[in-house]
Amino acid sequence: MLRIVRNVWRLFEEMSEDCRETLLKIGEAALKSGLSVKTIRYYDEIGLLNPMVERSKSGYRLFKSQLLQRLAFIRRAQALGLHLSEVQQILTVHDQGELPCGEVKQHLEAKLIEVRQQIEALETLEVELKGILSAWQDQPHRDLLEQTICPNLQGVTAWK
Repeated sequence: MLRIVRNVWRLFEEMSEDCRETLLKIGEAALKSGLSVKTIRYYDEIGLLNPMVERSKSGYRLFKSQLLQRLAFIRRAQALGLHLSEVQQILTVHDQGELPCGEVKQHLEAKLIEVRQQIEALETLEVELKGILSAWQDQPHRDLLEQTICPNLQGVTAWK
């Protein structure tokens, strides 16, 4: 009899009723979000999912349905180049009951400056590479072997 009561109670705990929120197991969350179980575990471990996760009595992660929205936000923020630490700052503002749009804008403006600097550095590199290639000698003299590894790259001008 006691075993039947325990089984019924376990089923009750696992059932989704109108008065109880539907909780997702990690596999379901992975399937619905398109992320791997490993990624979701990692996000949980570093605190990105704190208000979304509960633990069952047996220790399994159970996620609130809003998790999917949160995971979509994390994916989009990362696609725009934000680091997980920046995402954490944004989510902290959200979890305090505020819309974090100002925080998001600050991070995106900083990212835009960073991208512009990277573009500038790449343009400088492009000019340097074009210069090296325009002066390229396919057959440098073998006497240069002891002076350099590649005279084209290292700028040794003792050509024969």
